[in-house]
Amino acid sequence: MKPSFFDLTYDELKTLLKEKGFSPFGATQIFDWVYKKGVYDPFKWTNVSKASQQYFSETYDLSLLKVVWNGLSKDGTRKFLVKMSDGQTVESVAIPARDRLTLCISSQVGCAVGCTFCHTATQGLKRHLKTSEVVLQFVTIQNWLKETVGVEEKITNIVYMGQGEPLHNFENMKKATLVFMNEKGLGLGQRRITLSTSGLVPAIEKMAQDFPPVNIALSLHSARNDVRTELMPINKVYDLERLFKAIKMIPLKAHRRITYEYLLIEGMNDSMDDVIALSGLLNSKESKINLIPFNEFPGSKYKRPSEQKIMWFLDQMIKRGFTCTIRTTKGSDILAACGQLKSEFEKLNLWDGNSQVIIPSIASTVLQNQAL
Repeated sequence: MKPSFFDLTYDELKTLLKEKGFSPFGATQIFDWVYKKGVYDPFKWTNVSKASQQYFSETYDLSLLKVVWNGLSKDGTRKFLVKMSDGQTVESVAIPARDRLTLCISSQVGCAVGCTFCHTATQGLKRHLKTSEVVLQFVTIQNWLKETVGVEEKITNIVYMGQGEPLHNFENMKKATLVFMNEKGLGLGQRRITLSTSGLVPAIEKMAQDFPPVNIALSLHSARNDVRTELMPINKVYDLERLFKAIKMIPLKAHRRITYEYLLIEGMNDSMDDVIALSGLLNSKESKINLIPFNEFPGSKYKRPSEQKIMWFLDQMIKRGFTCTIRTTKGSDILAACGQLKSEFEKLNLWDGNSQVIIPSIASTVLQNQAL
């Protein structure tokens, strides 16, 4: 099997070209053809040498992922199930807002963290995604939107908030981020990329030193160790003290903040004690709190608080000087709300053997953009 071209960063491509006796400056033309023009046939790269065209055609795989199902919400959210070369599937979601189109990207098939409120956790971890599989979620869906919806449908932002813990797949996510940010290709600025983590402390410490600068979102969900441990078993190993010691290592430029995602669950983390603990833990000048009303899924033991309780919690944090928002629920009519992602369709007998699509009414769900 050929290696995927989409595993290569720009610098790796330059090095490869030099090693093979081609001009390293050809990397600029090739990245332009692939990432800006969307041309995946090397023989159509007209300003690249014939020898280079032949080499990449014979040596590298430039095929995209396969979109095996897609769903459109009444609010414009689009959900995609994409299939990789080994048959594994993951989900990505395109979320529209006034001035952006954000793609929620998965980092793993399943997840090993085991958060008790998340549907993905019931799937376990099957494997990490390769760099190419992360990059190809963007490329495949952008290409699909261009061909199906129109050339004006362009992805402007990405969030690593889909299936999996991004920092558990550190090296591949780092390389994918370098591809996304390179100005010769997709050219996404650091403010347009957000990485969400459950709090894998060693990786956060490494990230502070060895990861492209992007927006950081931490899945906090409680400022009390006992409650957070119940919700997130990772807290047994990396409790709040260790976690925030690592968080403080992340360099923040002027006027930048870390987003703290806080899933509101009825009777679990929505009391005055939780308000006091949260306001005592966070620095209001360096923090943004994103409240996420819990979205129930089949088999979940947790419940969503009332709208009155949600607004009360919001008001309490604002009164204490915090920038605090409520994440808008989008795509609920196609089960695309926060925390319900799971892509084990084959086990649910949802495959249509003839057309290889999924029955839309029982499609699974994905995490959505914290920045909406």
